[in-house]
Amino acid sequence: MTATDQLIARAESLLARLEALLPPPPPTTSGDAVAWRWRKRKDQGWLAPVTRLTDIRLADLQHIEEPRAELERNTRQFLAGLPANNALLWGPRGTGKSSLVKALLNAYSPQGLRLVEVERQDLVDLPEIVDTLAERPGRFIVFCDDLSFDEHDQTYRALKTVLDGSVLSTPDNILIYATSNRRHLVPERLRDNLDARHDENGEIHQSEAVEEKISLSERFGLWLSFHQFNQTRYLDIAAHWLIHFGVANAHTAETRHAALQWALLHGSRSGRAAQQFARDWAGRAGLAGQNS
Repeated sequence: MTATDQLIARAESLLARLEALLPPPPPTTSGDAVAWRWRKRKDQGWLAPVTRLTDIRLADLQHIEEPRAELERNTRQFLAGLPANNALLWGPRGTGKSSLVKALLNAYSPQGLRLVEVERQDLVDLPEIVDTLAERPGRFIVFCDDLSFDEHDQTYRALKTVLDGSVLSTPDNILIYATSNRRHLVPERLRDNLDARHDENGEIHQSEAVEEKISLSERFGLWLSFHQFNQTRYLDIAAHWLIHFGVANAHTAETRHAALQWALLHGSRSGRAAQQFARDWAGRAGLAGQNS
């Protein structure tokens, strides 16, 4: 082997090792999907299409008529090219916040509604996501589920900037819908007030530090509150899901008693608990029918 051949071989070996260190190219993004998730690999992000959507319908969402009507109206405005607001859906777990957004996608995807789900830790990529969606056809909801931040988390600043804090405006074909268990997304603590001291170690404008913590939620133009269900409404939701899963006798004393026991065991009279009970009851009934 000549010196030239040896040099070429060494160069090829070096290139092969360098290629192994580079991140692989992201998968090809399908333009036919109606929903995507933002995925990252070695700091490289891309839109991964969602191939199996949940089949939740607006009619399945019981006893949240007011927030459902408000968010549906806002979404119709958005699809019509009219002014619409970013929305924060807040309230206890299992009360239908995430399900409402998913049901809207199922209802309005034929009219051009599209959805991109972004995990909280990936919010730092929001400017890149917005740039990616700006030139695409369709109307996009950027969906952040179960959104909250601890007091030392700085990723919320990227969300603040996209919502209302940059000289670059968010494109008209993008809205942000977020859900959270708390109304103010950054926790407020008693010590925020206790830390206010009138000496050389105290902050001059303590109130401004507190305002910084609650300013994020105020950048959502639409606030929709969800509440825990009382017993009657919880039983209504359980009966609805029993019928959905094919149970013939959904309104009996036996099913009501079992549904209340399920809620007591799980510590919640939520819509999620009602659906889980109905799934369990229907499954047990179906298995008993097969074995009889």
